[in-house]
Amino acid sequence: MSKKLSGRVAVITGAARGQGEATARLFVEHGARVVIADVLAAEGEALARTLGAAAMFVALDTSDEDGWASLQAAVTAKWGAPDILVNNAGVVHAASITELTKADFQRVLNINLIGSWLGIKTLAPAMVAAGKGAIVNICSTSALWGMNGLAAYSASKWALRGLTKTAAMELGARGVRVNAVFPGGINTKMGNIMDASPEELNKYYQNQPIRRIGEPAEVARASLYLASDDASYACGAELTVDGGMTLGVFSEFLPGAPD
Repeated sequence: MSKKLSGRVAVITGAARGQGEATARLFVEHGARVVIADVLAAEGEALARTLGAAAMFVALDTSDEDGWASLQAAVTAKWGAPDILVNNAGVVHAASITELTKADFQRVLNINLIGSWLGIKTLAPAMVAAGKGAIVNICSTSALWGMNGLAAYSASKWALRGLTKTAAMELGARGVRVNAVFPGGINTKMGNIMDASPEELNKYYQNQPIRRIGEPAEVARASLYLASDDASYACGAELTVDGGMTLGVFSEFLPGAPD
């Protein structure tokens, strides 16, 4: 297998489980040394042990600027400055827009948006100094359309989409590519709060072209592409990994709809 990330150092937030874990595993397979950054210490440390010498766990609340500085110092001391940042950490809070509290709204923004900005702010200068680097922001299909009950989450992801565009403009000219992945329904703890089987979940995905829920590895492969030299001319790109969910709605009255 061709190793697409040999010699690279990658920081992945929210990497203790789900999409982040799948991304960490895939990046290690492709030769990267990976920093598992998460608030879930037990899960993160266990994953680092599983991945061996190519992985390290760093406890990180993405909304904590001092925490980012500590992570940068620890990683640089061990492996050198990171070449790749995947802003994957995120939380969701489901509530109607009139019942959502300010504290809950702020918490979602702090982690999903402010945390991603702090990661870029902290790690991008060393990438710029080296003249190379790749940043992948994990957005969401919630940044492409509206969804009831997810006002804070949608707002944070729409804003992260805008942050991606601006960062791509400012950093792309200095050798650092910034791109975004937009997952749809993915079989993680966040995407499968009922802990149902994929077969049970798939019934909710029958109105999209690929009629099933997605798996974390499918998002990880998108992040690998954008982080690697395969995407050397991609800057500010939006890669949707949603089974076609956001394409539109099938009409049973017109030809071409699935049986």
